[in-house]
Amino acid sequence: MTDVKTKQLTDNELIMRYREGDSSCFEVLLERYQAKVYGYIFSVVKDKETADDIFQDTFYKVVVTINSDQYKDENKFVHWVMRIAHNLIVDHFRRNNKMPLVPNRPESDVLDNLKFPDDNAEHVIIKKQTGQNIRKLVKMLPPEQRRVVILRHYGKCDFKDIAARTGVSINTALGRMRYAIINLRRLAKENNMYIEL
Repeated sequence: MTDVKTKQLTDNELIMRYREGDSSCFEVLLERYQAKVYGYIFSVVKDKETADDIFQDTFYKVVVTINSDQYKDENKFVHWVMRIAHNLIVDHFRRNNKMPLVPNRPESDVLDNLKFPDDNAEHVIIKKQTGQNIRKLVKMLPPEQRRVVILRHYGKCDFKDIAARTGVSINTALGRMRYAIINLRRLAKENNMYIEL
């Protein structure tokens, strides 16, 4: 349970303490802004399931950025979060207009179904090689991280669903995804593979 003093801290103080390992500080930030962020997302997409996904993806990006020390402390935390949400909304609409429907079969793979308007032979080969590299690297992850990556990127599950399926909290699912990305980058470097994460 979060104490009253923690709830009175500024956004920047909460972020600093969260970086130092106090996870309750992130919960305060989430509680402070979730209504505003979710309300904005829902007002644009007008669909609860889509809004839930984008909201979770927004705070996943927030966690990853803060944990990787890439967040710049400019006293504009909520504006930064809203910008992330906005960009994810734009991505959602672009995807819906341009992305193909992926067959719902276990043997189908999202990467194999992507179509790019200006695909030339070189792009096709690079895209296929990148997909193969990612699949190889995912197999090298610890089981709990591998499961989160597969559920998120191949199963298209949101973090709430992943948490329920794996029997952990949403924060734990987000943490596993964060460590999976760190490990995938490390493994790619160690194996001289090019991937974009």
